[in-house]
Amino acid sequence: MLTTRYEGNRTFSVSEVENESPAPGEVQIKVAYCGICGTDVHIYHGMMDKRVRTPQPIGHEMSGEIAALGEGVTGLRVGDKVVVRPLDNRGELPSDKGISHICKNLKFIGIDSPGAMQQYWNVPAFTIHTLKPATDLKLAALIEPLAVACHDVRLVELRAGETAVVLGGGPIGMLVAFVAKSTGARVVLSEVNPVRIEMARSWGFEVVNPTETDLKSYLEQETDGRLADVVFEVAGVQPAVDTMTEIAGLRGRIVVVAIHGQPRPVNLFQFFWKELKLIGARVYEPEDYEKAIELVTSNEYPFAELITEVRPLRDIQRAFEEIDLNPSGMKVLLDCQQ
Repeated sequence: MLTTRYEGNRTFSVSEVENESPAPGEVQIKVAYCGICGTDVHIYHGMMDKRVRTPQPIGHEMSGEIAALGEGVTGLRVGDKVVVRPLDNRGELPSDKGISHICKNLKFIGIDSPGAMQQYWNVPAFTIHTLKPATDLKLAALIEPLAVACHDVRLVELRAGETAVVLGGGPIGMLVAFVAKSTGARVVLSEVNPVRIEMARSWGFEVVNPTETDLKSYLEQETDGRLADVVFEVAGVQPAVDTMTEIAGLRGRIVVVAIHGQPRPVNLFQFFWKELKLIGARVYEPEDYEKAIELVTSNEYPFAELITEVRPLRDIQRAFEEIDLNPSGMKVLLDCQQ
């Protein structure tokens, strides 16, 4: 079978290897598509070399079909269309309080162990979510990042009629905006990239470019001074951290979606003055995956337009190089059978 490996130093290799049968309790997946996410790009840039064992296939935003079942696996069938929730919690401890998706010894499959950027992938059976037979596997490759967005929106308990502001219109920010809109909330997206602004507006989103329009003043005028009920910080930059407390209204809720590798200054006075809540959000739980599957298969949202391009797995090196050159791009998929 064809496999790729991250070798370090911004380099991927492509090679033919023998296809190994799944071990007991595992499922072998014929991988259809694998998306390249921000974490994968960080790996490519060498920012996670202390965590990722090289050489190793990476990738976790995938879709495919079951090709083989390991001994003892029940409830699944060869040919089932599936996605993988790439969390291995087998190291969970009693002190983790049963919060499996963020337990101390959690292993993220595709980072801490081999990932989906290969033709066939063996994974623990408990990570599998099945799909309807008619599911488009290209769209299904968006289920993992969409589950992130579903988790963020669920944790903050966003309600119909509330005003939600999404700071950052990249792939995750756009997915958060879609999920927030599905609750019946009013969604305002803050983004500076002109291509992404036009893309969001074409999907019917209310968009503000904060370099041209003061976001707080805009919200004050549009909400009769109430400001935002919920703020999703997805940009991961200091200006967004500064903005999130300014635009949150009384008893507003702020969800930090972006990963901040370093401590950030935060205006704590605003939390006292307005009784704000700050919520951390990390990956997802099973119900978030099921919600993401429901949204993708409902065909109510233009998720296909988030796919910037599909490239053959053999072109993995060029795909990563070109992502760096295209800040307006959204989601690049690898066709893992080519």
